[in-house]
Amino acid sequence: MAHGHPTSIGSVKPVNWAYQRAPMIVYWELTNACGLACRHCRATAMPDPAPGELSTAESIALLDDITGFGDPLPHVVMTGGDPLMRPDLRELIAAARQRGIGVSLAPAVTPLLTAERMREFAADGVQAISLSLDGSCAALHDGLRGVEGTFDATIEALDQAADSGLSVQVNTLVTATTADDLPAIYDLLEAHTLMQWSLFFLISIGRGAELTELTPGAAERVLLWAQRTARTAPWRIKTTEAMHYRRLGANALTRAGLDRAQIEQHPIARSFGIRDGNGIVFVSHQGDVTPSGFLPLTVGNVKHTSLVELYRSDPTMLALRDPEQFKGRCGACEFNRWCGGSRARAFAWTGDPLESDPLCPYQPREQVLAAH
Repeated sequence: MAHGHPTSIGSVKPVNWAYQRAPMIVYWELTNACGLACRHCRATAMPDPAPGELSTAESIALLDDITGFGDPLPHVVMTGGDPLMRPDLRELIAAARQRGIGVSLAPAVTPLLTAERMREFAADGVQAISLSLDGSCAALHDGLRGVEGTFDATIEALDQAADSGLSVQVNTLVTATTADDLPAIYDLLEAHTLMQWSLFFLISIGRGAELTELTPGAAERVLLWAQRTARTAPWRIKTTEAMHYRRLGANALTRAGLDRAQIEQHPIARSFGIRDGNGIVFVSHQGDVTPSGFLPLTVGNVKHTSLVELYRSDPTMLALRDPEQFKGRCGACEFNRWCGGSRARAFAWTGDPLESDPLCPYQPREQVLAAH
């Protein structure tokens, strides 16, 4: 999605969440209309809504369908494009809350995102919002976002959201050209209030194909830096589409003397297993259902088929939830149930979502032993 794909800007569920039964999060692209022109936009957002957007009635029908997942219900992240471009946004938030569905928003930072709107969101029961900050200064951030002044507006929105009582996740794009700026972004964020910082490792789809991903070795160095930094950070640091961050966390706990059962009870395990199609599902502005916003394999459309049925029964979704079907290093890896790799990046690089995640340099123990 254009403004993040936060892995969890809603409530966090325990590690035993039944991902075969229901996703933890439904990412719902309300529109692909947006006032920005971000260089890495998954949605290839446009100034005006595209034909075929789900109508208000179709959108409320989708919310009714989501209740069919049963208790506990998934959390819905309303994204885009820019969800603020939907004139019925507050109506949809209210409809979700009336059905017991938790809601978070991933708005674009444009003149539509005002302090008054954020107070409205808080009053409407929105649990959190995500804001994207991709540089430690205006030149770096605005260069990616495509609109001058977006950096200053983002910092202002971050403080306004905190003042309104909204929890905030900050999403930062990680590419070959932005990685060196991460420590400076961290220093900048330390002066502000947020609940979580998510490092989004680029997937080369949409406009993101114009940017350069990190090499596996460089990505591992960034993840090790994030792990060290997280020990003293005033908020949680997590990753998006870099699932092998969990491997590093599990290894740290193993060195501290914990066994696998103890690791699964540790707070670090809250994100274990979540990946494209497993704990996550995506609904486009036209109702197409894909395993995630970054894995463009359409399994059906909510205008014709229940989201519950598609998530639970589609063969692609079932395969993505079965690490035994993964290939190469991800298939052999002892961490594949906790991590599983980015199915989206595997697809972007190889055309096969079950292949290994090319960003991870780890050599599974089974393969190393076999080689000797």
